[in-house]
Amino acid sequence: MTVGITGVGTYVPDETITGEAIAAESGIPEAVVVEKMGVREKHVCPPDGDHATDMSVTAAERALADADVDPTDLDVVLYHGSEYKDHVVWSAAAAITDRLGATNAYATESYTLCAGAPIALRQVTAQLEAEPIDTALLVAASREEDLVDYGNEGSSFMFNFGSGASAFVVEAADEESEDDETAPFDGRARAAVHASAAETDGSFADDVVMPAGGSKRPPSEETVREGLHTLDVPDPDGMKKRLGPVSLPAYLSVADTALERSGFDRDDLDFVALTHMKRSFHERVLDELGLDPESDGYYLDEYGHVQSVDQALALEQGVETGRLEPGDLGCLLAAGTGYTWSATVIRWRG
Repeated sequence: MTVGITGVGTYVPDETITGEAIAAESGIPEAVVVEKMGVREKHVCPPDGDHATDMSVTAAERALADADVDPTDLDVVLYHGSEYKDHVVWSAAAAITDRLGATNAYATESYTLCAGAPIALRQVTAQLEAEPIDTALLVAASREEDLVDYGNEGSSFMFNFGSGASAFVVEAADEESEDDETAPFDGRARAAVHASAAETDGSFADDVVMPAGGSKRPPSEETVREGLHTLDVPDPDGMKKRLGPVSLPAYLSVADTALERSGFDRDDLDFVALTHMKRSFHERVLDELGLDPESDGYYLDEYGHVQSVDQALALEQGVETGRLEPGDLGCLLAAGTGYTWSATVIRWRG
């Protein structure tokens, strides 16, 4: 069985906020926001539109058109985006499936925060290999920028949160080819999907929370009045101290494991689609993998961090700038608070 990505689509809202504006609102120097945090600008949603399902549907329509796949040919629609969506305790996947007219697909959701894209691709690849289905749609969206309080300096590492959506059409074919892993897709494949890896350090589970809104502290007039419905880091210094020694090794570990399971190593790697993070750490991760940050990855400083949408944005921008070319071995590399690190290896065909 060969599994390939046959369509890619993204969407970002028209409205933007600049690093200069974030600096003015937060009191953090503009140079820190733009250069250190890596946010020249980012896309944000208007209060009355561009909800998670709206953005997902637009990205999905673009991916389906890219793959030349009709929605009725889909077997499964998997949403792996933010849990901050149109409604709480609600299936965005079902709504997206209905709006696309994917009448033969079942809807499901996978949630691993910002580590979601490699894991969702891993999950649906396993389904396509094991079940009598052959076409899947992965969709994700985030507007968690709504949950950021620029007056809370302790949560400043989230000031890069932006909005947008992504979609991948993923298909399976029974044939294999020694010459071209994507040959069974008649030239439609954007990439062949290889192996994945992930690991979690659950000691970070309570380091990033929205204090109210869940069963421990349900929403009330008091919680709204106290401003407890934005994201918070209860102990930012403690989190930074504990995360520093483990984050880089974890990124490298999942990348190496996914490469090894795919039959490759770091020397074979050409491009990494990496979660947006502060610029110096982005460069450090690529450098440790033996790659040039200027040519073997794409820094999303005009998007910010769009949860599990980052990998699709980096792939698209990598292609547009000539950094990701046909035949390149790529890695979708991500991390999400909680803390989970994930990687999936692909062979890009363009």
